[in-house]
Amino acid sequence: MNFIVRNMDENSAKLILSWRYEEPYDFYNNEANSEALKELLDGSYRVITDDHGDIFGFMCTGESAQVPAGNKYGVYNIKCVDMGLGMAPNHVGQGFGYPFCSFIINYIRENHGDIPIRLSVATFNKRAVHLYEKLGFRKVDQFRTDHAEFITMIKEHK
Repeated sequence: MNFIVRNMDENSAKLILSWRYEEPYDFYNNEANSEALKELLDGSYRVITDDHGDIFGFMCTGESAQVPAGNKYGVYNIKCVDMGLGMAPNHVGQGFGYPFCSFIINYIRENHGDIPIRLSVATFNKRAVHLYEKLGFRKVDQFRTDHAEFITMIKEHK
């Protein structure tokens, strides 16, 4: 499968905000409100489509990819490109994680060079943590919010 990166538009953002995941991944469900829509359209988010032009997922970089509570723990002090992502619920758990994330990593490398890539992931999401480790990320920090515990993971350029 080939992936294509496009700029986020309002229709894509509204579709993404309507995605619903099954437990325990319902943690990632968004509220479809004007604030969430504004964030998706702030220029830091990209839509990722498949060969047919259908939305497969999205990615974001920078502050949008950070969990704000992590700042008070200093987990974002090291210079990195922060990466966030989401895959359409109908593709989750079907073996697409590795190629999807590899595509995003390559896209970030093409656009940001050799700067380390960092991501934040909820610790309960063992499936994602395992995938990120397979992709070469290593656990660096851990912090807690009112809703979940998170780890940050970094992938150095090699």
